Amino acid sequence: MSAKVLERFPAGAPRGSWPAEEYAARRRAQGEPATVVMDLESDAFLVVVPTGDED
Repeated sequence: MSAKVLERFPAGAPRGSWPAEEYAARRRAQGEPATVVMDLESDAFLVVVPTGDED
């Protein structure tokens, strides 16, 4: 599966704050299939959407 990164959020958000999830929810409300994934190497949450490119 290929995915396009829409936005990056640092993993160190304040307690009780979920900016990546909130951003993804807004995108889903607009009809985009946004998902949040963790990039361990950069210690960041990524909001991604599938690109439709099948390998």
